[in-house]
Amino acid sequence: MPTVIREDGYTIRIYLNDHIPAHVHVLKAEKEARITLVDLKVMDSIEFTSKELKRAIEIIEEHQDELLKIWDTYHEER
Repeated sequence: MPTVIREDGYTIRIYLNDHIPAHVHVLKAEKEARITLVDLKVMDSIEFTSKELKRAIEIIEEHQDELLKIWDTYHEER
């Protein structure tokens, strides 16, 4: 489970051999969410506030191209 980004207290990971759609796991303290990389939709969230999710999505959007390339490195399809 490589950590690919750490920013503003958020840890963003892409798990090896994970399922589609292309997505990241976002962690902050005891909170976790899964957010898709193509359309930036929240798949699920545990304990995040809407403000925290908004910031997580902003971080992912800033790094979206890089994250999609990393996803493609670990997975054959999106």
